[in-house]
Amino acid sequence: MQINFRWSPKNRYSIAALAPVLGDHRLVKKPEDGIMLYSFASLQAPEIYREVDSATTNSIFVAGGPHPSGCPKEVLQHFDFVVIGEGEATLPELLSTIQAGGDVSKVRGIAYVQDGEYCYTGKRDDVDLDAFPPFKPPLYGPIEISRGCPWNCAYCQTPRLFGHRMRHRSVESICKYDKHYEDKRLVSPNAFAYGSDGIRPNPEAVEKLLKNLSGNIYFGTFPSEVRPEFVTPGMVSLVTTYCANKELHLGGQSGSDRVLKAIHRGHTAEQVVTAARIIKDSGLTPVVDFIFGLPGENKEDQAATLENIRAILKEGGKIRAHYFLPLPGTELAGTTPAPVDPEIDRLLGKLALGGRLTGSWSPKKI
Repeated sequence: MQINFRWSPKNRYSIAALAPVLGDHRLVKKPEDGIMLYSFASLQAPEIYREVDSATTNSIFVAGGPHPSGCPKEVLQHFDFVVIGEGEATLPELLSTIQAGGDVSKVRGIAYVQDGEYCYTGKRDDVDLDAFPPFKPPLYGPIEISRGCPWNCAYCQTPRLFGHRMRHRSVESICKYDKHYEDKRLVSPNAFAYGSDGIRPNPEAVEKLLKNLSGNIYFGTFPSEVRPEFVTPGMVSLVTTYCANKELHLGGQSGSDRVLKAIHRGHTAEQVVTAARIIKDSGLTPVVDFIFGLPGENKEDQAATLENIRAILKEGGKIRAHYFLPLPGTELAGTTPAPVDPEIDRLLGKLALGGRLTGSWSPKKI
């Protein structure tokens, strides 16, 4: 039975990460006969549901990724199986079981419907990152160096998908794959947490990693970032010493301490500004993400975030604004985003027109 992975530029990193465990497979741009694999996030779900529901192929449809893992019962209205959480071990076992006509109930980490009943086979053990390549040439992706997060941010899927215990790919394993390209992009929930428990940084582990990599290293930049309280002159100096990036990306999320406490961020608004100042003083540009519309947020909270933004801009920083999207499986799943106050919206628009802010900070701009 042919294995087909639905190709999209939006899921190329997932395909790159899973390609090493799939064996013989094809990348396709529409449903085809065989086993059809999809990996997708919440914003992609409606379009994918329409595609799968209208398919006329003889296919078994398998879904994975953040949205299916967060709401498998919804996804099973359209798909035959959902791989929940990490797929490196689960997916190949599921595929071989399907191809052999075996008992899928013995495959841990999946959900399906049988005789009208929802079935979940239970959580698998956490994946050892060193046991699986980060990609399979010629399909490349960033090297995932860490997985999991000890924090419990109310809006974030990461600890729900990958657990609260941080796991790290070894330096030796990372260096094995970094030779495949000149520009290195490294993925982690918090780049400065490499080699640590995710609560306190481990500068020695970060330096060991960076000094052993070759080529142009991009660390703490998209598709990764760093937490503000991990930013110290010593940590930033590791970036300026070993890395090629001129920016460092921070998750600030709100300038209101009340909101930061409510969403369990674990840092203060002042720590975000302090981190931006340390980064600027080290010769890099701080790029800070903020979320507007978090549930319970009011005009005063948004005004506090705007003041935080202005303070960061004075430090030579850049701002990326986002409008809150409730993600399945998180504490804030199913909640209603708060409206952005018209005056705050106008002032953010003025900053955007001046080239000092980018992003989508209200529903009409998403």
